[in-house]
This record gives sequence, C-alpha cells and structure tokens, in this order.
Amino acid sequence: QVQLVESGGGLVQAGGSLRLSCAASGRTFSSLAMGWFRQAPGKEREFVAANSWSDGNTYYADSVKGRFTISRDNAKNTVYLQMNSLKPEDTAVYSCAAKAGWSSRNGNAYDYWGQGTQVTVSS
Repeated sequence: QVQLVESGGGLVQAGGSLRLSCAASGRTFSSLAMGWFRQAPGKEREFVAANSWSDGNTYYADSVKGRFTISRDNAKNTVYLQMNSLKPEDTAVYSCAAKAGWSSRNGNAYDYWGQGTQVTVSS
C-alpha cells in the first residue's frame, strides 16, 4: 500500500504561482511513477504531469507545458508540482497518484491516489 498526502493548494491571482507537494509513504518511493491530475467542477479528470525515476521520463499536458514543472525528491519521498503563470482555467482539485513502473498519462493506470488539494485562480 502507498499513502499519498497532498498540500500546497490555495487561492492565487492569475499570473501567480503555487507549489503543490505530495508526500508518499508505504513503499520505496524511487520505484514509483508519480502523476498529477486535476478535476474541475463538471469536468472529467485531466492529466497534468507525470514522472518516473526508473526511466527518467517526464510528461506534461499541452495546456500546462512551459508553465508547470514536476519534480521529485526521493530522499523526502515527495513529488512536487510547481505551477507558474496560473490562469483561471487552472482552477481545479489537484490530486497526485502513484503506480509501479513507468509513468502514464492515463489516470486509470494509477493504483494509489491522494485526497486532492483545491487550487483556485482568480481573474
């Protein structure tokens, strides 16, 4: 089992920045692929970014490429999502997810999920 706890969400003005954190426990963190997903009210869950230590690959949704950065600190068992130049359309509940092996853009491929953290971007 893997437990994931997100933090760092909040209210920010358009153009601002936030950094989300996701602390993992219960399994060797470096073996996990980690992903960030988001879901806005009335919309389906959307892939944001993913990273796996095993193959070194990092993926981003086109909508966040160049603005968001996923990173991880294996010593702290934590994955981060640095979000810059935030837009009102980035408003959503952001959740981190974990899976063994390689990262994926498909949320259904992930076995473990955090509870989510709200990000609200005002115009």
